[in-house]
Amino acid sequence: MARAVRSVGDHLREWRRRRRMSQLDLACDADISTKHVSFLETGRSQPSRDMVLHLADRLDIPLRDRNLLLIAAGYAPVFPERSLGDPALAAARKAIDLVLAGHEPYPALAVDRHWHMVAANAAVGRLLSGVDAALMKPPVNALRLSLHPGGLAPRIANLGEWRAHLLARLRRQVDLSADAVLAALLAELRGYPAPLVAAPSAGDGDIVVPLRLMSPAGMLSFFSTTTVFGTPIDITLAELALEAFLPADAATAQALLRLAEADAAPRRSATS
Repeated sequence: MARAVRSVGDHLREWRRRRRMSQLDLACDADISTKHVSFLETGRSQPSRDMVLHLADRLDIPLRDRNLLLIAAGYAPVFPERSLGDPALAAARKAIDLVLAGHEPYPALAVDRHWHMVAANAAVGRLLSGVDAALMKPPVNALRLSLHPGGLAPRIANLGEWRAHLLARLRRQVDLSADAVLAALLAELRGYPAPLVAAPSAGDGDIVVPLRLMSPAGMLSFFSTTTVFGTPIDITLAELALEAFLPADAATAQALLRLAEADAAPRRSATS
């Protein structure tokens, strides 16, 4: 609420500085004069609704914060926020489920802006045996699950490297979004026990930072991809990301296939 009652000029100045842009940079990017940018930030000029949205686009402001910017300027918010169970998002939810199911037997999950899991395929569950039950209570946080000593951390062979990768990624998100919840999560994760040895560098054959996870099926090696919705106008969809893990070697692919087949065998027996 405190952020919502600040002036629109304060919001614009904060986001411009966060994007490391000068007034001249923003003026050139938005095709307006530097004087106009200055007047907007100091309150000597009030932006139109279209100008607010135009500058928000140039500053790559998240949809949630664009609504705050509009409110600060005296306009109604324009970007809705619905739950994934809302009928209006039925097509999007179906698409998410199709992507996650289609990624089997490899693990994939959908997370919201705070890294809470909103959906996951069966392959994710097969890798979570032995995780502290407290970490599995909703909302399940994917980063906490990965780095907490009661989570996957003791089974991550390259924990130093993977931890550094996740913390750097989260730090970039905090820098871009100024999200207080993400900042608190970053502080929490940094407080977890870190490996005594320095984070190892990627191996000679690696092309991305891998996740090397010890499992009953042996050592599994993954690389990950992130998918987001294109041109969303709903806040929930704009803040949703699909994290898909792919096998980094043939042995991992074969092990995941065996795990999926073993998981399906009891169900086949029950229906036969």
